[in-house]
Amino acid sequence: MKRIDFRIVIGVLLILGSVLGFLEKFGIIQRGWDLFWGTILGLAGIAFLYVFVTNRSQWWAAIPGFTLLGMSASSFLLDKLGWGGLAFLGAIGLGFWAIYLTSRERWWAIIPGGVLITLGCVSALSDVFGILNTGGVFFIGLGLTFLLVALLPGTGKSSWAFFPATALIILGILLGTPFKGVMDYVWIAALFVGGAALIWQYFRAK
Repeated sequence: MKRIDFRIVIGVLLILGSVLGFLEKFGIIQRGWDLFWGTILGLAGIAFLYVFVTNRSQWWAAIPGFTLLGMSASSFLLDKLGWGGLAFLGAIGLGFWAIYLTSRERWWAIIPGGVLITLGCVSALSDVFGILNTGGVFFIGLGLTFLLVALLPGTGKSSWAFFPATALIILGILLGTPFKGVMDYVWIAALFVGGAALIWQYFRAK
C-alpha cells in the first residue's frame, strides 16, 4: 500500500487552516482557530495511538496519544463549558490505564491513571457544578486508586496498598461529611497514641 506523502498532509492542513481563518473573519463561524488546532491535535493523537495499537512494545505512545486527544477535545467547546479539565486530565489518565490493560506487569500505571482521573473529576465538580469543597472527593479517589492496586490482577504482592487505601478513604469521608470537625480531634488523638506507643515500647524493652 502506497503511503501518503507528508507534503500532501501538511498542504491539506494549511488549506484547512486558511479556510477556517477566512470563515472566522467573515463571521460565518466562531473560534475557527480553535477548531483548526483541535483538529491538528486530534490527528496527532490518533497517529500516536496507531503506533501504540499496532506495536504494543511502543507502550509509551499511549501517553502522548491520549494527551493530545484530550487537548483536542478540550479545545472543541469543552473548555468553555467547564469540562476542559476533565477532558485533558482524564484523557491522560486513560493513557496510563491503556498501558496497564495491555500488560498487567505494568501495574504501576494504575497509580498515575487513577490520580489523574480523580483530578479531572475534581476539576469538573469545581468548574461545572460550582462545588468548591472537593477535598473529600480527591482523597476518596486516591484511596480507590490504591484499592485497585491491591485488588487488580498482575500487581503481585500488593497487600500493602490496603493501608493507604483505607486511610485515604476514611480521610475523604471525614472531609466530605459533617464529621469534618472530627479531624481536629483525630490528629490530637493520633499524636497521643503515637507517643504512648513509643513510651510503651521503651519500657517493654527494659
